[in-house]
Amino acid sequence: MPVMNADLIRTIVLSILPVSELRGAIPYAVYKGFSIPIAAIISIAANICIPIIAFLFLESLHRLLYKIPQYKRFFDRVVNRARAKVHTKVEKYGYWGLLLFVAIPLPATGAWTGTLGAWILGLSHKKAFFAIAGGVILAGIIVSILVALWGVGAQTIFLRPVN
Repeated sequence: MPVMNADLIRTIVLSILPVSELRGAIPYAVYKGFSIPIAAIISIAANICIPIIAFLFLESLHRLLYKIPQYKRFFDRVVNRARAKVHTKVEKYGYWGLLLFVAIPLPATGAWTGTLGAWILGLSHKKAFFAIAGGVILAGIIVSILVALWGVGAQTIFLRPVN
């Protein structure tokens, strides 16, 4: 079954969206005809880019937007949630805790939250990137195994079904 370019783009977009990340992208790609290894490689590669994008945003554009009251309220709410989720794991286990936090393929535990948590806690961007990348790879393996075991229906473990 030929794979369309639009499906590739949608897979990449799903991989970088905070709401879906790997747990949405890999099942979607398999559903659209990608093999599990190819779906995992594409999704993991896109998801590993998140820390780079997020750190660049947080160090530049965020400073300008933070002057807008609505953005400030929204961002502060997101930061407080991320800090609460990441702090105990990173405090106890360091960068290994960050890696494990990102590796759990559940909502609000992926690369976006891990990167935001690392930034909030003032962790080294370089070390955090490698910990987050390791977590993304592990999460991709976990999601791929679940999709292999349960098929594309494994998506319902991670996300609400979308028509």
